[in-house]
Amino acid sequence: MESFARYDREDLLAALRVLQSGGVIIYPTDTIWGIGCDATCEQAVERIYHIKRRKDSKSMLSLVDSAGRLQQYVPDVPEMTWQLLDMAIRPMTIVYPDVVGLAPSLLAEDGSAGFRITAEPFTHALCEKLKHPIVSTSANFSGEKSPACFRQISKELLSEVDYVVNFRRQDNTPATPSSVVKLGPGNLVKVIRQ
Repeated sequence: MESFARYDREDLLAALRVLQSGGVIIYPTDTIWGIGCDATCEQAVERIYHIKRRKDSKSMLSLVDSAGRLQQYVPDVPEMTWQLLDMAIRPMTIVYPDVVGLAPSLLAEDGSAGFRITAEPFTHALCEKLKHPIVSTSANFSGEKSPACFRQISKELLSEVDYVVNFRRQDNTPATPSSVVKLGPGNLVKVIRQ
């Protein structure tokens, strides 16, 4: 991954402009390539559901750049969160209760939503500059296999978004989705995906 540690600033700014204008991008994450938008923009979120041909009852996670940003949307982050993240051996998405400030269609019926603090350099910088969470859902049509690298993303899907990030397109290192856990009352931890 070291050879992919430097991203082009113009690539970052182009992606940022699209997100700020309510657009949709395809971009690399700390796991697999994702389709994303500003997670606070309901119209953009609805567009991702449409692009993916997915029902909005299947919620999508959001990426943030820091614990501080997470706490803007999860006012009462359970203490268990930090222990889980310290023990994680790969990227971990945590579904939190009582989330505020996101586009309504990102919330499950119980008011919960999933977040991951990203360490991937491009995505981290993008989240930091946008100052909002970024939706992250696999870059594939609903029901199809998630792409392990950029070259596995459908050309049809690429044509449906407003911008495709250039960074890491040549990185063929196979990637896998994050683990997913849901936090409940009394520090209850439910594993959704290992």
